Amino acid sequence: MGQGPYEAAFERSIADPTRFWGLAARDVRWLVPPDRVLDDGAPPFYRWFTGGELNTCDNALDRHVEDGRGGQAALIYDSPVTGTVATYTYRELRDATARFAGTLLAQGVERGDRVVIYLPMIPEAVIAMLACARIGAVHSVVFGGFAARELAVRIDDARPKAVVSASCGIEGSRLVPYKPLLDEALELARHKVPRCVIRQRPQLHADLTPPRDVDWDEAVAAAAPAGCVPVAATDPLYILYTSGTTGRPKGVVRDNGGHAVALRWTMQNVYGVGPGEVFWAASDVGWVVGHSYIVYAPLLTGCTTVLYEGKPVGTPDAGAFWRVAAQHRVKALFTAPTAIRAIRREDPDGALLAAHDLSALETLFLAGERLDPDTYAWAARVLDRPVIDHWWQTETGWPVAANPRGLEPLPVKAGSPSVPVPGFDVRVLGPDGSPVPAGTDGDIVLRLPLPPGTLPTLWQDDERFVESYLTEHPGHYLTGDGGHLDEDGYLWVMGRTDDVINVAGHRLSTGAMEEVIAAHPAVAECAVIGVADPLKGQVPRGLVVLKAGVEAGADEVAAELVARVRAQIGPVAALREVSVVPALPKTRSGKILRATLRGIADGTDVAIPPTIEDPTVLEALRPLLRHEQPT
Repeated sequence: MGQGPYEAAFERSIADPTRFWGLAARDVRWLVPPDRVLDDGAPPFYRWFTGGELNTCDNALDRHVEDGRGGQAALIYDSPVTGTVATYTYRELRDATARFAGTLLAQGVERGDRVVIYLPMIPEAVIAMLACARIGAVHSVVFGGFAARELAVRIDDARPKAVVSASCGIEGSRLVPYKPLLDEALELARHKVPRCVIRQRPQLHADLTPPRDVDWDEAVAAAAPAGCVPVAATDPLYILYTSGTTGRPKGVVRDNGGHAVALRWTMQNVYGVGPGEVFWAASDVGWVVGHSYIVYAPLLTGCTTVLYEGKPVGTPDAGAFWRVAAQHRVKALFTAPTAIRAIRREDPDGALLAAHDLSALETLFLAGERLDPDTYAWAARVLDRPVIDHWWQTETGWPVAANPRGLEPLPVKAGSPSVPVPGFDVRVLGPDGSPVPAGTDGDIVLRLPLPPGTLPTLWQDDERFVESYLTEHPGHYLTGDGGHLDEDGYLWVMGRTDDVINVAGHRLSTGAMEEVIAAHPAVAECAVIGVADPLKGQVPRGLVVLKAGVEAGADEVAAELVARVRAQIGPVAALREVSVVPALPKTRSGKILRATLRGIADGTDVAIPPTIEDPTVLEALRPLLRHEQPT
């Protein structure tokens, strides 16, 4: 590729990360400048910008108002499900955030306290996140699609001083009452939350339980605006829970300093979007994409960000994304391949594009799951502009591999998220820990130290942080994905190496689903595997063995299990198919052959492991897994 801008930046970031990120930090407003860029005194725990003090909300809002950008649109709320489009200028968003920050203070929330945010895609979600940052509180956003049990687990781990929620969410034409889910979670949780602030939406009024519950509007009206509280660069900004392979979620911690520096850098260098331009991440604030690229990165940069409460199809049709992009003059759109597949299914010829002026749209970015070449080719053809795959994780907080549009647009290879982003020393290692040749699959790892903005640890669990990510290959972070680097340095991510599956960009633990299924009184044992799906990337599929003497029919039990997973994990789990089988294939040591089952279901030519206990069990399941009629 030659020594172009990308390669030069990448080499600088690896050879001298202190200088590279020290220069990037100049784009952040520091209240106290850091005395060290990289503190590497206690590996594998690295800290960025130690000694520095700043406030993330100040960098996202106040500094732009003071710099003369107060009248610019900061946030555009577009909600086809309510027929609402509303715009907040930087001044208006700062003032609303300051007022809600004062509301939190009035409810007893102080610097360092945690606040769980359980809100739909409404402006109050952004305001609540920024308000926590403003007063130095640590927010933990929980996706509204999660059920009460999952919310309760997160409440018990974060031990929040307050929960911020709403009376309902809206999924297409369906109202989802949030307050009953929250009430059930609060009953299930061991930690007792002293205060809940509830946003009453006009579509549904929720019953409040005083004095614990307070009305958002009433509380805000009585509060005084709060200023920005200085925090250490290494203080936590938020906790975001990601599925663990044991079913117990892991609280990914994001610090204030490294997070602000890294996200500010990515907007211009990866996404090619600068101050005053419009960026739209069509995700949810409950996921890392929403944190990084709906809320923080665009606002840290001085962009206009779009908050969309709708779907890619059905609100009202498969032209919804093109309407939003055209109406708000979006320069770069970031969504998941699942969304593009759904649009393609409804509008295979892209006919609905013709009604919209997309002249402002320069790039479509896709991430969250593997971008298959067919979906890439379709999007590139109908949009006639660059379609950029990129790859990252909740833990990293920003792209690990991408085509760096702001630095230097590189040739696209369909199926690859392109090249390692500056800051990430990506390696592919074999089972013995040594690098494998180009084109050979292995464990994708990141050499330590990780760059700013990545997780410094897990919430109150340093030991699990080391065990989960840093033990398999010492000196490296284990991504949990397998793949290879090709001869041009492009990364190819082939899939997860554990039992966390990726459903429409949402990482979900099959172990957590198995835990729910195994608790059913009729189930003797079970396995949940992720199988390939043309729309969602992967979907979970359950296999269960019933206890002897169970009188209920297989269909009845299967329906109950689907309902249980929906109730306890949430509809996002997308488990719709459970099959009752006579037995599950196992190794002689008793381990269920999940990878083999998954391979058969995906139609690949899977060799039967030599350690299998009874090959006939596996062969009996083959027609079922492939949806074939038994011969």
